[in-house]
Amino acid sequence: MLEIGSLVDGKYKILNKIGQGGMSVVYLAMNEKANKQWAIKEVRKDGRQNYEVVRQGLIAETDILKRLNHPNLPSIVDVIDDGESFLIVMDYIEGKPLSNALKELGAQPQEFVVEWAKQLCDVLGYLHSRIPPIIYRDMKPSNVMLKPDGNVTLIDFGTAREFKSDRVEDTTCLGTQGYAAPEQFGGRGQTDARTDIYCLGATMYHLVTGHNPAKPPYEMYPIRQWNPNLSSGLEQIILKCTRKNPEDRYQNCAELMYALDHYNELDYEYKKKQRVKFGVFVASALLTIGLGGTSFYAHAKENSIRSTTYDSYLLKAEQSVDNSTYEDYIKKAVQLDPSRADGFTNLLEHYTEDGVFEEAEASTITKLVNENDNQMKADQVNFANFAYKMGAAYWYNYGKINDGVAEYSGMIPQATSWFNQVELVKEENGKTNKAEYNNAQIYAKIGTYYAKLGAKKNEMGDTEVSYSDFWYDLIDLKNSEILNPKTQLYVYEDFITNIYKYSADFKTSGIEGSEISGMLTEIEEKMKSVTKDASNEKLVDYINRNLSNAWTAYNAAYGSTSTVGTGKGQ
Repeated sequence: MLEIGSLVDGKYKILNKIGQGGMSVVYLAMNEKANKQWAIKEVRKDGRQNYEVVRQGLIAETDILKRLNHPNLPSIVDVIDDGESFLIVMDYIEGKPLSNALKELGAQPQEFVVEWAKQLCDVLGYLHSRIPPIIYRDMKPSNVMLKPDGNVTLIDFGTAREFKSDRVEDTTCLGTQGYAAPEQFGGRGQTDARTDIYCLGATMYHLVTGHNPAKPPYEMYPIRQWNPNLSSGLEQIILKCTRKNPEDRYQNCAELMYALDHYNELDYEYKKKQRVKFGVFVASALLTIGLGGTSFYAHAKENSIRSTTYDSYLLKAEQSVDNSTYEDYIKKAVQLDPSRADGFTNLLEHYTEDGVFEEAEASTITKLVNENDNQMKADQVNFANFAYKMGAAYWYNYGKINDGVAEYSGMIPQATSWFNQVELVKEENGKTNKAEYNNAQIYAKIGTYYAKLGAKKNEMGDTEVSYSDFWYDLIDLKNSEILNPKTQLYVYEDFITNIYKYSADFKTSGIEGSEISGMLTEIEEKMKSVTKDASNEKLVDYINRNLSNAWTAYNAAYGSTSTVGTGKGQ
């Protein structure tokens, strides 16, 4: 094994071990000259009866990745044979495998699973479109990295192979039992694009149910046998992906992507509920007409009792001394009247009062929302206010507490989704918070930019992002009616981070240097009057510490001779 602190090939310093599998160990390394972190996969040559298979896998992985360019795939920069082992130097992907999320939280929210599946479907479609097509063959949660921005990256190409049209069957059985398609086992045919579709279906099954297909009972049941609240449309998609006969599956990733984009339209349970609701409404209307005033009085009395009990549950939640009891009372309130947003909002505010919206908390409240989605949206105004708060929590507060210190990672795709829901709600009788509504529109647009930044380029070689529009939407956010001082600090953080990352792109898109330097100067001046306290200390320190980096990036892009951090960019 490589020693921590050792230097590989004279330039890669080994920092620590970050992963280990059956065939390899992965280390985090630093190229100190380039000041960049890399991942180094070490595969030792000794003590392996199956070394030839391992060697061929390494050759396949390096040869394949060197030719690929996709935002959801890592890049290989170096391959080193040091005599005792093979070392592959590749992009360090910040995040954690989806298998970790399963271990820590169990089944994942189906909305997240569908979003991840669409990204994986896109990257598989890219692989299958190569000439010759590349078949991945080992899709499973442990081979998918979930990054802090909510996107995923596919890793470990040791089992991938190029499709050969004249081959009847595969000669080597590679893949992971439980996730692997029947044709991956010798003598059952050659693997092709439909094999990867099977593996993706098995992966979706594990993620959305929490049940590992590689463990007893070694079968995949319809997902709603595990959780009746799951979408029947998604159930149909997973069942079709995992048919034993490849001819019965989706025949390519384009077909699967379309199904994932429209899984709610396949949801016969939703349609059934809509029909039942209409029938109940008609029956209730007829009954009300028949019973007259007696029915009206009983209904009013029932509503009064329900409201009083609901408020009582909220009060008991506030008086509770631990999270579990708090959650129990909120769930009782929601079960009593899911159309009221108070319970959902109180739970969210309870979760974020320490400044951090943690993964387990996000999972709990998302599950509660999903179970009561239709009733909750009946009150559009209050739902819009809740959706705005959820978007803000994912955007600014999502993270974890490590040794008493908050570490923020943000979940921009989830935040954008919630802000988009605010946009869908029209103002009703002037009650909708206009500041929240307008800000949600801006956040949603900026979230769309973030999703596209660094994404694959179009056929002309240009990115799909207008950096000019991006800049002016950031300006709109700064000039909007900011709801509190801490949000203003978050906006400053967004500015200096994006100036640091995209100054050159802003210049290319026509943004004047005076606009960039003027913004940095304004932030510097505003920060002088900010009072630092326990609630904003880390944020203030981050802004002050990184202002100089933003000035450096600005100077490099615009050729300025200003003194970094003085606010005097030319």
